[in-house]
Amino acid sequence: MTDKTTSGTKKSLITRRGILRAFAATTIVAAPTYANAAGFLRGAGDVRRLRMYSGRTGEHLDTIYWIEGKYIKDAIKEINYFMRDWREDAVKNMDTRTFDIITAAHNLLDTTEPYLLLSGYRTPKTNAMLRSRSRGVAKSSLHMKGQANDLRLKSRSVNQIYNAGRSCGAGGVGKYSRSNFVHMDCGAVRTWGS
Repeated sequence: MTDKTTSGTKKSLITRRGILRAFAATTIVAAPTYANAAGFLRGAGDVRRLRMYSGRTGEHLDTIYWIEGKYIKDAIKEINYFMRDWREDAVKNMDTRTFDIITAAHNLLDTTEPYLLLSGYRTPKTNAMLRSRSRGVAKSSLHMKGQANDLRLKSRSVNQIYNAGRSCGAGGVGKYSRSNFVHMDCGAVRTWGS
C-alpha cells in the first residue's frame, strides 16, 4: 500500500453533518458476511455496510466497515484491495470518506443490490491510458488519490443514483448518462454531467 488516507491531514470539504444527515435518513439492516463483525453487532445501533461487485475481476464485496463510530481495520483493508487498480494490480489506501458517501447514497436508494464498481483507484499509468481514450477522464483525477468511484446499479437509473449522491451534500457527483454510470468522490462539493 502506497498512501495513507487524507481524511485527517487536510481541511475536510465534506461536513460531518452532511454525511450524518444522509445516514439519518436511512436505516441499515445488517447481516454481514464479514466474519469478525457479527460479534460487534450485538446491541449495536450504528453500522455502515458496503456491497459491491466487479465485472472486471468477478469479485464480490459485502462487508460492514464501520460500527458505532469506528472503522474496522480489516474491513477497510478488504475494501482497499477490492477497489484496487485491477489493470496494474495496485492497491492504495482509499479515503474512507468516499466509502461513507457511496454507502449513504446506496441507503437512500433503498436497495440491497450491490453496486457494480467500474473504477476505484487508478494508477497514474492507468489514468493516462484512459485519458487518451476519453476526454471525460481528468488529468488530475481523484481516482489516483483513492478518493473516487464510478458506480452503476441495474435496478436504479443514472438519474436516481446521481440524485441520491447529490442528496448527501458531500463530495463530487458526476452523471454520465451515455456511459450509464455515476462518479462519486470526497473532493469539493460539486455536480456535473448530463
